[in-house]
Amino acid sequence: VVVAAAAAWLLLWAAAYAQREQDFYDFKAVNIRGKLVSLEKYRGSVSLVVNVASECGFTDQHYRALQQLQRDLGPHHFNVLAFPCNQFGQQEPDSNKEIESFARRTYSISFPMFSKIAVTGTGAHPAFKYLTQTSGKEPTWNFWKYLVAPDGKVVGAWDPTVSVEEIRPQITALVRKLILRKREDL
Repeated sequence: VVVAAAAAWLLLWAAAYAQREQDFYDFKAVNIRGKLVSLEKYRGSVSLVVNVASECGFTDQHYRALQQLQRDLGPHHFNVLAFPCNQFGQQEPDSNKEIESFARRTYSISFPMFSKIAVTGTGAHPAFKYLTQTSGKEPTWNFWKYLVAPDGKVVGAWDPTVSVEEIRPQITALVRKLILRKREDL
């Protein structure tokens, strides 16, 4: 009887888990140094996911603002998650090692960076396919920004003409809400 009850409970649990809706933090990605990382490690914090490029007209403005945001809000409650991409204007032609060196040397980047990926089309990384499908907005250029809540759901998406400063209030509000919720749980 105990075994049957345990087996039934296990089946119910497995069915409930299988029905849980997929979210951004369910994916894995290779970091800029070649290590496979579960995005699950960012669950419970706010993430701004960005497809970056080193040779774009938006590079300087965005990298500076993204690093300032990371410095001001991260890393316990917030992270910029940068995904280099060479799909738009061939503006990220270098190797992962060169990309990381450029970003760290030029902008003192401290946020997590991942290996170069495709963000659109049939070869798009599954995490970006999820961002595109759930937001209804597909990247058409470098520096698209997707705001991901602590539960992994996409709550906003902006093209590169929208500055980081313009969306900062929404990001800050989400982080503030997270901090207040954590305080209430203490």
